Amino acid sequence: MTTASKPSTSRKLTVRHVRDDEFVIRLRAHELHTDQPDSDRAMSPVELFVASLATCVAHYANVYLRRHHLSAEGLHVCVEYQMAVDRPARVSRIKVTSHVAERLEPQQKAALQAVVNHCTVHNTLRHPPEVEIRVEEDSCEH
Repeated sequence: MTTASKPSTSRKLTVRHVRDDEFVIRLRAHELHTDQPDSDRAMSPVELFVASLATCVAHYANVYLRRHHLSAEGLHVCVEYQMAVDRPARVSRIKVTSHVAERLEPQQKAALQAVVNHCTVHNTLRHPPEVEIRVEEDSCEH
């Protein structure tokens, strides 16, 4: 298969202002709101960022457990994160802990650890994408 005939892996979402610091994200048939913690109508973009990592880890753990016929009952992921005290504003530390109720053999635990360490969001953080941010005066919905 040539590069020209490969299906595009590009995705597109839109973010629109609702009111104050609240925005709505639209992707396919889904909507998700964001806000800032002071008005607290929704999670903040930073909280969504951390939640994205946590849910990706949870998904990979679930896939591993299911693939190995282990129970995902009680599977949950806890995250602690810190904001940097210096500039630029950013998350400086994230600690993700996956909890499984299933008793794992040492080799199963090591394998699960390897799997969750390579979730897509974590891989993206370790290999940051090229990011281009532009300002234009027209709509992205042509």
